Amino acid sequence: MGILLLFRRFKLPGILAFILTGMIAGPHGWGWVKEVDEVEALAEIGVVFLLFVIGMEFSLKKLASLGKTVFLGGSLQVGLTIAAVAGLLAVFGVTTESAIFIGFLVSLSSTAIVLRVLQERGRMDSAPGRVATAILIFQDIIVVPMMLVTPLLAGQSDDITGDLLLLLGKMVLLLVIVFISGRYLVPGLLRAAVKGRGNQLFVITIVVICFAAAFTTQAMGLSLALGAFFAGLVISETEHAYHATGIVLPFHELFLSFFFVSIGMLVDVSLFIEAPLTILGLFLGASVLKVLAAVIAVWVLRYPLRTALHSALSLFQLGEFGFVLAVPGLKLGLLSQEHYQLFLAVAILGMATTPFMLDRSERIVLKVFLQFVPGRVSERLDRLMRVKREQEKKLAMVLKDHVVIVGFGLNGQNVATAALESGIRCAVVEEDPDLAKKAQLAGLPVLHGDATNPHVLEEAHVERARVVVVAISDPDATKKIVAGIRAISGTVYILVRTRYVREIQANLDAGANEVIPEEFETSIEIFYRVLRKYLVPEQRIQDLVARIRGDHYGMLRGVSASIDGGKQEALTIPGVEIATLPVTLGRGKVVGRTIAEVALRERYGITVLAIRRKGRYVTNVSGNARILTDDVLYLLGSPESIVRMDKELR
Repeated sequence: MGILLLFRRFKLPGILAFILTGMIAGPHGWGWVKEVDEVEALAEIGVVFLLFVIGMEFSLKKLASLGKTVFLGGSLQVGLTIAAVAGLLAVFGVTTESAIFIGFLVSLSSTAIVLRVLQERGRMDSAPGRVATAILIFQDIIVVPMMLVTPLLAGQSDDITGDLLLLLGKMVLLLVIVFISGRYLVPGLLRAAVKGRGNQLFVITIVVICFAAAFTTQAMGLSLALGAFFAGLVISETEHAYHATGIVLPFHELFLSFFFVSIGMLVDVSLFIEAPLTILGLFLGASVLKVLAAVIAVWVLRYPLRTALHSALSLFQLGEFGFVLAVPGLKLGLLSQEHYQLFLAVAILGMATTPFMLDRSERIVLKVFLQFVPGRVSERLDRLMRVKREQEKKLAMVLKDHVVIVGFGLNGQNVATAALESGIRCAVVEEDPDLAKKAQLAGLPVLHGDATNPHVLEEAHVERARVVVVAISDPDATKKIVAGIRAISGTVYILVRTRYVREIQANLDAGANEVIPEEFETSIEIFYRVLRKYLVPEQRIQDLVARIRGDHYGMLRGVSASIDGGKQEALTIPGVEIATLPVTLGRGKVVGRTIAEVALRERYGITVLAIRRKGRYVTNVSGNARILTDDVLYLLGSPESIVRMDKELR
């Protein structure tokens, strides 16, 4: 736990913390754990959950939209890497089968680390981010055939042609089962499970589907992980995919931690001391090979050379699926113990350097351009491939500056109708299948799932939304949802509908900007009509209503009209957002530095309008003003820049 917290403090991948824990506790370290077999048994369950989640995160529609980039770019990157590695190893006398298998290991990159870093840096929707993601998707897919081919490479077949045909027949049968299950069986099963009270039945159903598929493939002579992958793929095509993913992720993280800890236990720590130059040389060689292969693959897809370099630098490391593949390779004799240890060392070094490499990718690309590829040469190369410049500018179709409506009951439907009439984009989060279907028929993007699940909120892109409306009747769930939204974004405006007055303060404390109780709204409607009968001027009535609502119904609750201004308040105008962000953690790249040092305008595109510090307001903010813990910053900038700044202060 201490190692994981330390790694998070320095923003290093958690995977490395698990591996380091295994290295320290394992037989090659301090020897606290000597029976690695038991940990490996748990690790195998972790691999099952890993493939299950990967399958659930796949979408056939997403694959279709990225088809050319995924399959052409991915196959070129993987194929070129395998060919280059196998060719080099053959020169050094490594057998063809082992050389190809090692090529398998080197061709795979770390999906978990790269995607997390890209998300944290806000680069998922950039052209290099989309290309890197597409190639990583292909790598995740190709692992399954690699796992099936590995025993054949190891020579465990007297009739390779017959075994390949048998394997193909099993795969066809499996795909037929997947199609029938996905079309007829699983959707109805999940729909029935959702209608049960609570999540217990739904959780049990998901886990049973996962392991039933895994044991089915094992009975067919295939791997457990393959069945889990196809089970996840079936669920990904149902309307409950996001809800299921959010439920499985905690189990996935738990068992995956066992997997990486067990990998760490197998690492010979002394190798880093005895052969550091060998490890470094292999790391640099593998990285250069992978970058060159990825550059060629992306360039062939007619992306600019600069985009190809950025994408390739995201894929230089060896990945976690290499660990999954290496274990059977070691058992089948395709890897010697020495080569296995070198692979682990090189993979760990690559994972450790990935965040730093991506942080400096722009600088590295510029140096490569300036030093090795002059501007004219780059332009000629791009013209040679007839590069489509618009590909660089095309943004992924994502929800942005929209309204998220949690609950599609009567209130949610009214909000959606008003938003659509006003030309405002909105997305609906709804757990009830019937209401979700109603929202779909209205032409709205719908996320099926429980909004208390953080994964569902992330898929609704609440961090990019301008407003979130929580319109459900469960008071406890409402507070959890508000807190969950606020944990993701400190800037989005949260509007909550409640049934009773006593729920107002709890939701405000959880992070809501405004709470509308049905009791008081009924009272407002009554006295509005009464005052009109007494011929009170319309403007005076409207002013009174606005003042009551603006004070969170303080007049009706019998409390002071002065409400604590410490809540997250946001005022937005077209293309620009004015928001307040608290500085509470006392860490990160911003705290303790002056505005000039941080370069808020140049780096983030943000202007500091004022700072609230210990009850006082600093309105004449100069570049020498220092940002301190417990300050409240009043910022002007685009919604994207405000979100980036919010992440820096967390």
